[in-house]
Amino acid sequence: MRCFKLFIAVAGCALILGCGSKPKKISLIKDADVIHNNIDQLTQVIIYDVFSPPVSSRIYGYTSLAAYEAIRYSSPGYNSITAQLRGFGKPPEPKAGVKYNYTLAATSAFFAVAHKVTFSIDSLKKYEAKVYAMYKDNLDDSTYARSMAFGEKIGKYILKRAAVDNYPQTRGKPRFLGNDNPGNWHPTPPDYLDGVEFCWGTMHTFAVDTSTMFPLPPPPAFSEDKNSEYFKQTMEVYNQSKNITPEQKTIAKFWDDNPFVIEHNGHMMFANKKITPGGHWIGITAIACKQTHADVVKTAQAYALTSIALFDAFICGWQVKYETNYIRPVTIINDKIDHDWLPMLQTPPFPEYPSGHSDISGASAVVLTHLFGDNFAYQDTSDLRYIGMQRHFDSFLKAADETSISRFYGGIHFRNSVDQGAVQGKQVGEYIWKKLKLKN
Repeated sequence: MRCFKLFIAVAGCALILGCGSKPKKISLIKDADVIHNNIDQLTQVIIYDVFSPPVSSRIYGYTSLAAYEAIRYSSPGYNSITAQLRGFGKPPEPKAGVKYNYTLAATSAFFAVAHKVTFSIDSLKKYEAKVYAMYKDNLDDSTYARSMAFGEKIGKYILKRAAVDNYPQTRGKPRFLGNDNPGNWHPTPPDYLDGVEFCWGTMHTFAVDTSTMFPLPPPPAFSEDKNSEYFKQTMEVYNQSKNITPEQKTIAKFWDDNPFVIEHNGHMMFANKKITPGGHWIGITAIACKQTHADVVKTAQAYALTSIALFDAFICGWQVKYETNYIRPVTIINDKIDHDWLPMLQTPPFPEYPSGHSDISGASAVVLTHLFGDNFAYQDTSDLRYIGMQRHFDSFLKAADETSISRFYGGIHFRNSVDQGAVQGKQVGEYIWKKLKLKN
């Protein structure tokens, strides 16, 4: 009996000690991985919310700049990027002589902006709660609170600029349905959607002076003359579709990046969601950073610079798109050549000239080449979880060239339009790189 009582006492003490023990401390993950994970979480929300490619570039732009402006203080010598861009002004600075965790501050700044430029805030907050719990477990209360507050201050600074970039001012715009004038764009099959973001060319750019800074020559004039340059380029698209090779099909599918493809099966309709063209290049940026073991500041800087290139290239390209209001291949082919023809890829709902994907890919590739070097070989797994495909490239510029021609292979662009889009995009990328002084 005495032994039994002793056992109960010992067991009770063990239970009390067990209940009173502290839970296991959450381990900090690498700083650069926090930045990568934050971007990836944002990409998932962009996909879920079905933001258009131009709008997605704006989301990546402001959030990435917010993260960089906070994290740069963790490594001396890195200059402010926003102070060198249009309309931002001087960014906030941390207080001297006190301790900050700048990765936490960057996360706070990133999501302070993300909450205002996306819809699915609840998804972001669930993710954030886990990240913040990790830092609460590893920082003293004052450092945690100070870092969070500094990030929020950066976020407000970034959002102040976002409020006047002409995006909020154009949200009440009417629908754009084009017109039936010969050679002009109007909604395309199979769903005949209205034109996306026809005011995007009026957005306030980050780095380039104006949306018209890099003008393009006019595309071939519309003509039904079979000997005209216009009709020849139309036949080139049509004949390419009839003689497309398996490799060309793979290239077209790999770079499709249409965030909302509507599939038709009899009377049923359903949509497939994927990353946007800009999201694909953000994914390539992640691959380059991880492959080179880039530290946290270089990682945040790479995302910010790629995002600037995407944003400005979209604005420059969209300005030309809606100025020229150029007809898509499917419209003229259906009207004059083959009534039943459809391109391999679903035609995006906006004018044809120039190719936006070519534009933003050229700009991104130039910036990434300057950051990580030419002949940078990598395996592009950006789309692997969405379409189950990956491809190898020997350089960013070669990837951009393949991106560009993919739109021609897919039947949604004329050859001249992909070539000219690439020219403009590379001009945008070079201008951004030369303009910004990144380090002291």
